[in-house]
Formats: sequence, C-alpha cells, structure tokens
Amino acid sequence: MRYFSILTAIVVVGVLYFLVFERDELLDFADAGDNAPIAEASSEDAEETIEDTAPVVAVVAMRSEAKTIDSAVIVRGRTEAARQVDVRAEISGLVVSEPLRKGSRVEAGQLLCKLDTGTRDIALTETTARLAEAQARLTDARINENAASRLNEDGFAAETRVTAAQAAAQSALAGVQSAEAAVAGAEKELERLEIRAPFGGLLESDSAEIGSLLQPGALCATIIQLNPIKMVGFVPETEVERAEVGAPAGARLASGREVIGEVTFLSRSADPATRTFRVEVEVDNSDLSIRDGQTAEIAIASDGATAHLLPQSSLTLNSEGNLGVRLVDDASVAAFAPISVLRDTSEGIWVAGLDQQVSVIVVGQEFVTDGVPVKPTFRETTQ
Repeated sequence: MRYFSILTAIVVVGVLYFLVFERDELLDFADAGDNAPIAEASSEDAEETIEDTAPVVAVVAMRSEAKTIDSAVIVRGRTEAARQVDVRAEISGLVVSEPLRKGSRVEAGQLLCKLDTGTRDIALTETTARLAEAQARLTDARINENAASRLNEDGFAAETRVTAAQAAAQSALAGVQSAEAAVAGAEKELERLEIRAPFGGLLESDSAEIGSLLQPGALCATIIQLNPIKMVGFVPETEVERAEVGAPAGARLASGREVIGEVTFLSRSADPATRTFRVEVEVDNSDLSIRDGQTAEIAIASDGATAHLLPQSSLTLNSEGNLGVRLVDDASVAAFAPISVLRDTSEGIWVAGLDQQVSVIVVGQEFVTDGVPVKPTFRETTQ
C-alpha cells in the first residue's frame, strides 16, 4: 500500500509538470492528429463556396412616374403684428383719466391717458396776456414809426427820431414773436397732457392707472395692429433666388388653419448669424383671429419642378453618405441614384433628380448594394 501511494504521487507530480511547464508542447501534440481532417474540410467548403453563384435578394419595389408640381419655397416662421408701439408720456403729470383695459379696441386719435394740467393752464393764460400786451406795444410802435416818417418827410422831425421809432417797432415785433412762441409752447404742453393712440388697434396692456404719476418716457399703453397680419420667415441663401416680392404665398398655422397672402418684403441683407433672408407675407386678418407670435409654415410659390412622390422610408445613404434611393434596372440589378428633396408632405416626400419612370426599392434597400441581383415584388402606387 505504501508503494502504491508513492507511485500515485509520482504520477500526479508528472501530470502537473506537463500541464504547467510543458503546456504548449502538450497542446500541439493534442492538435496534431486533427489538423489534416480540418484542412481537408476547409478546402472542400471553399471549393463549394466558389462553385456557388451569388444569391438573389428579394425586395419590394414600386414603379413611379415623375409629375410636375408647384415647387414652393418652404420656410418656418411666425406671425407678427403689422404695427406695435409703446405709447409713452412726453412730460410728467398725474393720471386723471380712467384706465382702458387690455384687449380693448382703440381708434386712431382716441384718448389713452390724460394728465393733470396743474399750473399749466395758468401759464397759458399768463403767456396769452403777455402776447396781447406785446401786440399792443407793437401797434403803438408802428403808429409812432409812421408819424415820425411823415414828419421827417415834411421837415418837422429829425432823422434820429425816425431811427428811434423804427428800432422801437422792431423791438416790439420781437416781443410779439417771443410772446407767440411762449403761447405756442404753453399750448403744446397742454396738448401733451392728453396721450392719444397713434393708430387703431388693440391694447396689449392696460393703460396707466388713475392716480399714477408718469414721468417723461413712462409707459401709458401698448397698442398692436393685427389687420393685416404678417407671416415672417427666413429663407436660406440656397433658396432666396426662387422667392420674389409680389409672389403669392400661403401659410399653415400650428392649429392646421391655412391662409393665403402675398410676399410684401424680401430682405436684401442676410442675417450675419444664420445667413438667411427675412421674408414677410401679408395676410388678411379682418376678424383678428390670428394672434401675434403664432408658429407658421410658409410656402412661397415658385416655378414648377418635375418630381417623384416616394415613401420617406425608401430614402437611404450610399457609402459616401449621399442621400438617394436604390433602383431596380431592366436587368433586375440594384443601383443607387442620388436625389434632392423638394417637399415633405403627409403623403410622402417629393424628390427630384430621377428619370421620368423609375422602379424604386421601398423594402430591402438597406440589404443590397450596387450590382447585387434582386428579385423585386412590385406593389401598387397611390400617386
């Protein structure tokens, strides 16, 4: 039994030695017997692969024929009031008129805020009195001037007297002009006490509350004019040559409502940050239902273009990153064709750059490349 234990220990030590120190030689010895069959099997598989022909890929395609569409310039923008102004006080004064509430309609010239006259009416009375006094002095001076001139002609008055009379008349005239300017200034001050609407529109804010003190430049009210209303967008420089002033245009609001108008302004200077050009479309808004600041998608009419209506899912990219579609040619071989997008609609996407009639792969285009044989199944189109 003792010899058997010693023999077992020697065998275990030998196995551990080969596993630890001679592991690579042991693995090479174990694989030597299998190399020839594996090599033979690999050679046979390669021969079978070479003998096999390239597989035909089944795809779904659709036949499409180009149509002429109105190639509108599509931009996203917003609605904007035709005019908006903050009406402010020119002089200081206490508001003595009842305020108008926001949302109220106002007409051009309507009183918005009235300020307390204070002592300005007294100043006007005093300046009016000074004007009357100056006019009386002017009348008296002119009488004296005429009398001195006649006496001088008859030889009864010296030339110096005539000169003095003329100087007195000029001084009286200057006094009258000064008094008239003072009266006009006092009257203007009284006019500025009444702050009126420069144009008709809607109040966007309450007018100043009664009892509040307005300083020069203080806000009385904000007025906006919503009829007509403007649709404002920004045309990219690649599309700006297709838009022009006077072109018919339409817009779809975020609510789905569609309106029609006309391009009234197209900027000649690009925005330095976005390199886009501001465009304005004027739209009738007699019922004032369109508000300032609503999101709008604007379509500006342009020359027509030939295009195909395809599903958005049919678009793909080639190895160079170019956008296009994969076509099926007459030999049932896949081919990539670059396209340019004209318009995105709910029915599909309008693209240009293809022949008049094409067969477009709509399912499976991502699994084929140029030159790959395909087996197309054509589906009906709804164009």
